[in-house]
Amino acid sequence: MSADLASTVASGSLALALPIAVAAGLVSFLSPCVLPLVPGYLSYVTGMSADPRRGRMVAGTVLFVLGFAAVFVAGGALFGTLGAVLFGNAEVITRVLGALTIVLGLAFMGLVPGLQRDVRVHRLPAAGLAGAPLLGVVFGLGWTPCIGPTLGVVLTLGVTEGSAGRGALLAFAYALGLGLPFVAAGLAYRRALHTFKAVRRHTQLITRVGGAMLVAVGLLLVTGVWGDLVAAMQGWIGGFQPVI
Repeated sequence: MSADLASTVASGSLALALPIAVAAGLVSFLSPCVLPLVPGYLSYVTGMSADPRRGRMVAGTVLFVLGFAAVFVAGGALFGTLGAVLFGNAEVITRVLGALTIVLGLAFMGLVPGLQRDVRVHRLPAAGLAGAPLLGVVFGLGWTPCIGPTLGVVLTLGVTEGSAGRGALLAFAYALGLGLPFVAAGLAYRRALHTFKAVRRHTQLITRVGGAMLVAVGLLLVTGVWGDLVAAMQGWIGGFQPVI
């Protein structure tokens, strides 16, 4: 990692936002409109093979993840650029985005019916490794009800960062949280299917906890506590002295 990149990642705002972005990605993976579809996606990216080889499964899964990661990173860069343009009104924008984050969190919990519609792209590319990254792009553009609120919160945090690079980094962290479980499932396909069945019994709890997390982030933004936490972390990071 270069010195500039290390400095960027260690800055107060990103040090606070990156773990939230990764957690939001993981919550999206465990949500009821992603987890049940995982076996189908894994089968699709390997050419609908009844007994896919492990190497082919992992390769297809990684290509699929790279497809939707590219979409998310592009969106993060766009929203980060928007934040840079609007930086002069940062305080007002942060509070407005905080209110939006609260609404998205409530939507994730199923408390805002109008935001629960599925607007996925239903035209799929050919099954197999060649179509895996394209399927990832379709998945990323699909903006399902469960992914929309969590990714939306990450993109709003990207706006508050006021930089295309930082917005892209946050979106990549989200893609990492969402994508690594896909890769893990590809590595242990049969065992993962049994695990998913157990997790699906607790999907309601997962969505409520995930929604509450998003609402909490929104409240931090609206009340200005987010800025106070960022300032405190910047002071802590700035005063840190390495042992060696």
